[in-house]
Amino acid sequence: MDLSFTPEEQKFREEIRAWVKENLPKEISHKVHNALELTRDDLQNWAKILGKKGWLGYGWPTEFGGPGWTAVQRHLFEEETALAGAPRIVPFGPVMVAPVIMAFGNAEQQKRFLPGIASGEVWWSQGYSEPGSGSDLASVKTKAERKGDKYIVNGQKTWTTLGQYGDWMFNLVRTSNEGKPQTGISFLLLDMKSPGVTVRPIKLLDGGHEVNEVFFDNVEVPAENLIGEENKGWTYAKHLLSHERTNIADVNRAKRELERLKRIARTEGVYEDQRFRDEIAKLEVDIVALEMMVLRVLSAATSGKNSLDVAGLLKIRGSEIQQRYSELMMLAGGPYSLPLIREAMEAGWQGNFPGGNPALAPLSSTFFNMRKTTIYGGSNEVQRNIVAQTVLG
Repeated sequence: MDLSFTPEEQKFREEIRAWVKENLPKEISHKVHNALELTRDDLQNWAKILGKKGWLGYGWPTEFGGPGWTAVQRHLFEEETALAGAPRIVPFGPVMVAPVIMAFGNAEQQKRFLPGIASGEVWWSQGYSEPGSGSDLASVKTKAERKGDKYIVNGQKTWTTLGQYGDWMFNLVRTSNEGKPQTGISFLLLDMKSPGVTVRPIKLLDGGHEVNEVFFDNVEVPAENLIGEENKGWTYAKHLLSHERTNIADVNRAKRELERLKRIARTEGVYEDQRFRDEIAKLEVDIVALEMMVLRVLSAATSGKNSLDVAGLLKIRGSEIQQRYSELMMLAGGPYSLPLIREAMEAGWQGNFPGGNPALAPLSSTFFNMRKTTIYGGSNEVQRNIVAQTVLG
């Protein structure tokens, strides 16, 4: 596998860089570079800008309205947008459910749902985890009972990221209790404005509202919103999870945050400490290795090979790297990284101490938030089992 970029790919990179520089709102990039909280409007504004250009579904084939880019082009797009300070594309629509609809949905479903995802107009949420069913998704209990031309859904989902903004949810539901647990799961698309849907916030340590509980009380869902066949949802879920785990690796954000770590270390006077520099160097080496793995997964996907096992490995390494750079930032910031007062953070108070390093403002919030990365998307312990089974049999 030749990992050097061709002149055509370098030209593509320059075109992406120039477009992002011209179109990315400066107030949004400032927030991203300093890890300040992004609002719904910030995220959707950038999504719509990309959607208008036809790049929100940047990994989509041309037959579904995407740019039809190669694996390398997609990687370069992700890298340039991340380094420029663009927000991560909220993945639930364009990165996660869209490939499932493309692969397993019928023509009517593709025509109905994909345009709203591609434009950034419709916000999707993920209905996977439940109380007692996180990494063990086969044990989901949310029930969907077929009655005529509709399903009646009852149950609960939890840790629903940004579910308070959701217009639609892709949902794993139990439609049968016969046979193995995996054989009774279906993949259902649910309008979150339906009667009987209740979204309740889960407040985080920093007072933020990133995740939610979602309750379903006799929610009616048209049977036409079933993706593929009933009781075959586990197959579709695995297809989606390979995209989610590759996305969790988020190597380009790691490269951007590595530069932020260096800025903080220089400002706080610890960059010249040899032992601290050693830790930064080890982190940088691991980020480069992660990037090579990402390119390998994308190359495998392009050739039609099953990359699920490697995607699990990406998830392990990517999530651990995210925790490491947040830990090193905390160490570099010292006492200035400790404040966790939401009102002060929103007012920018932490940037007003002597030296005025705004990059320190949300360090403790980021640190605590990153504790979850080794759990969601399938815990790292489970991923290690999957990788071991694949390699050792």
